[in-house]
Amino acid sequence: QDAGNDTLPTEFVLSGLPSHPELQHLLFFPICLVYSLTLMGNLLIFLLTVHPTLHTPMYFFLRVLSFLDISTASVVVPKMLVNLLSQDRSISYLGCVTQLYCVVFLAATEWFLLAAMALDRYVAVCWPLHYSTLLSPRTCLALLLLSCCSGTVVSVLQTAWVFTLSLCGPRRINYFFCDIPPLLMLSCTDTLPYERQLVSATALVILTPFCLILLSYACIISSILKISSADSRHKAFSTCSSHLTVVTLYCASGTLIYLQPKSSDSQDAKKILALVYTTVIPTLNPLIYSLRNKEVKEVLIRVVAVLMKK
Repeated sequence: QDAGNDTLPTEFVLSGLPSHPELQHLLFFPICLVYSLTLMGNLLIFLLTVHPTLHTPMYFFLRVLSFLDISTASVVVPKMLVNLLSQDRSISYLGCVTQLYCVVFLAATEWFLLAAMALDRYVAVCWPLHYSTLLSPRTCLALLLLSCCSGTVVSVLQTAWVFTLSLCGPRRINYFFCDIPPLLMLSCTDTLPYERQLVSATALVILTPFCLILLSYACIISSILKISSADSRHKAFSTCSSHLTVVTLYCASGTLIYLQPKSSDSQDAKKILALVYTTVIPTLNPLIYSLRNKEVKEVLIRVVAVLMKK
């Protein structure tokens, strides 16, 4: 595996997981449980939002968010679970390229989608009379396509740039999946130009949507303050705060990982943060965005009632 710079590696070894058997088994079951909850929660939301009473822009975006969360977890977690139970932790070169592309595409698309969802909530609260006009099905589809196209451009550029770098030394990735920071650590060339570009990409993909989300929620909170009912204000504030908490956690984990990609001192911390945005966030999103929603609960109760009658 100590190939020269000009030799294309055939595989990498994901060495970021514990090697002690007892610790491996200890990690396997909670990660497997969280992954199962991610699949069940997001699949439930995906199916419930197909219900005719939930055919609104908000639930359209939630359905897409559920699909992205299922995809993000499925790109990373199954391979991680296999590696926890196996001595062979290798991943093929093509598998590594594919995994990196998918992770970047899904994360970037989700950030642009979250900004679109914040826009949807802003229009619903601040411009209720124009809601159906401003966010027509065609507009929602255009926002989704824009998010996907932006995610595609970002992922193609980042993946191509990383894998054109000259790699040398052992192909051991101190991570549990193929991501940009650990791959940069394998490069034996000057990566400073790429690191600067990555900071710009992080600002564009994460910080820009995050600022738009904050601006949207600031306008929403301003409108909420005008509500006379204290109970309604409390519910609205509770919803906004939970949404912002998850988005802030997502933003913090992403920026801390990508703003200093070659910082060797924080590799262990980056692995924990990567676990947050690939495993924890996809589990929290259904709980925060959907299952606390009154309309979703009502549909769920109706579906359960119909199933129990059968």
